[in-house]
Amino acid sequence: MFDVIIIGGGPAGLSAALVLARCRRQLLLCDNGQPRNARSSSLHGFLSRDCIPPLELLRLGREELKPYGVAPRETTVTDLVHLEDSFEATLDGREKVRARMALIASGVRDHPPEIPGLDECYGVTVHHCPYCDGWEHRDQTIAVIGRGTSGAALALSLKTWTSRVMLCTHGARTMRRCDRTRLEKEQIHVRSAPIVRIDHDGPNVRAITFGDGASVPCEAIFFSARQSQRCELAERLGCEMNRRGAVKSGPLGETHIPGLYVVGDASRDVQFAIVAAAEGAKAAAAINKALQRRAGLAVEPVDAGSDARTRARTETTRA
Repeated sequence: MFDVIIIGGGPAGLSAALVLARCRRQLLLCDNGQPRNARSSSLHGFLSRDCIPPLELLRLGREELKPYGVAPRETTVTDLVHLEDSFEATLDGREKVRARMALIASGVRDHPPEIPGLDECYGVTVHHCPYCDGWEHRDQTIAVIGRGTSGAALALSLKTWTSRVMLCTHGARTMRRCDRTRLEKEQIHVRSAPIVRIDHDGPNVRAITFGDGASVPCEAIFFSARQSQRCELAERLGCEMNRRGAVKSGPLGETHIPGLYVVGDASRDVQFAIVAAAEGAKAAAAINKALQRRAGLAVEPVDAGSDARTRARTETTRA
């Protein structure tokens, strides 16, 4: 019986494992070796690790766990069952293990547009997050591939990094009038013709070729597309999902299922590696306190407001 099973070995999972290991918890850290940002050339916005290759950050995180006797196990958790006071996980469809608590930090999967040439540039000059990669393409000509309000919003946001932005709707011609008005005001040209291919030199975008024969030069592409959960365990267990398909969870990653926590990109709107790491640490502290309560080692906090009301009632009675 493990204290905690952690599903996902990215920044959130590794951070949680570090905190829990320092609490002397028995951990099983499961990771299938398919991080969301594996295609990215570098990771940005992570204090003290800005511009580090994503896989190098994960390597350093795993190294820091070794002194605590924790080594990620390369496996896929194919099923997770909530029992009365524990969880039973199935690894690779065969082996079954038990843990008192479970933390899902498996993240999400992006679905880039299926356009010839785009995949060859993904992670270098094709991106989905301007906060992560906008700086690297400042003052360049940027094309946004997206539809509706989400596409317009992404195009408008990129004006923070460059004055040269165009929006490609890839065949979609309908758009809210207010969105079109804002785009026109910011001088963002909208091209609605279907995209035939992305012309590139290795991983570097050179131009977009459209179905009407036009070829428009650009130096980077950002896309607005759907995401999905990398694993369906939380949904299978009955966790509530929000309109974006992310798991609804509390400020410490707690779900309505006792002992189950979900953190990182799988549960939040701000999908930064440093935020995922922070969420992992917060959830780890909450999990440790929950285990302390089960062992009778925790004192429940006093409700200051309730205590004050009790004193007031007592004083009124005495008067």
